[in-house]
Amino acid sequence: MYSGKLKDDHLDRLFAAVLTLRNVEECYQFFEDVCTVAELKAMAQRLAVAGMLGEDCTYGDITRGTGASTATISRVKKCLNYGADGYRLVLSRLKTSEDPADQGRTGRDGSGGRKDGR
Repeated sequence: MYSGKLKDDHLDRLFAAVLTLRNVEECYQFFEDVCTVAELKAMAQRLAVAGMLGEDCTYGDITRGTGASTATISRVKKCLNYGADGYRLVLSRLKTSEDPADQGRTGRDGSGGRKDGR
């Protein structure tokens, strides 16, 4: 069980709310209301950086591929090496997804976010 420095009741509630989201469409709706565009883009960029670091890409390749600064790349690398293993957890789950083209698109109900289940 996570017992890091961030844990509090408000974050527990936020994360419980995130876990209720069923598909990418609902994620877009929720996160657009909760975060600024810059915050969302920064989180997406960091995840992309973590993935590229996991593939042993150079800082130059990562900067070109994501637009991330070397400071951001270093911070993500520090998290990968000394953090709570959140990046590794998520990246491994994305990697083991059945269809890489659909990563993150299928909701918990398996419908891929479509009401007709296709």
